[in-house]
Amino acid sequence: MIPPAVRPLSNAGRRQLGFSLIEVMVVVVIVGILAALIVPNLMDRPDQARRVAARQDINTLMQAMKLYRLDHGRYPTTEQGLQALLGGGSNQTASGRAYLDHLPADPWGAPYQYLNPGVHGEIDIFSFGADARAGGEGNDADIGSWTH
Repeated sequence: MIPPAVRPLSNAGRRQLGFSLIEVMVVVVIVGILAALIVPNLMDRPDQARRVAARQDINTLMQAMKLYRLDHGRYPTTEQGLQALLGGGSNQTASGRAYLDHLPADPWGAPYQYLNPGVHGEIDIFSFGADARAGGEGNDADIGSWTH
């Protein structure tokens, strides 16, 4: 007699070792549904991160502008622009200090824009967004000191 551990499997026993085609298809469909739900959320993350970075840069620039105003009693003119925050040269403050080490570019590589007087507030600092043009929607929308 052959011991039970060495005994060959019958045909019915062999069918139980693998997955049926229907089981594999069900798993593929479930994975496909999960991918359809998750991938669009992941694809939007880089654009969302750029918008958040632009808002943070604008907040930093606005804080530097407020310090400039405290020292000078006014904001820089549009002609002076954001360069006034760097100090040095004709922008040198009475105390000789700069408000920023460097001017950041927006996350799309374009310079931030500055208006005094602003359209939306006393001053406006903004980025034109991904399309580098005024207006737009979604990733192309302008991001400014007036947006939250």
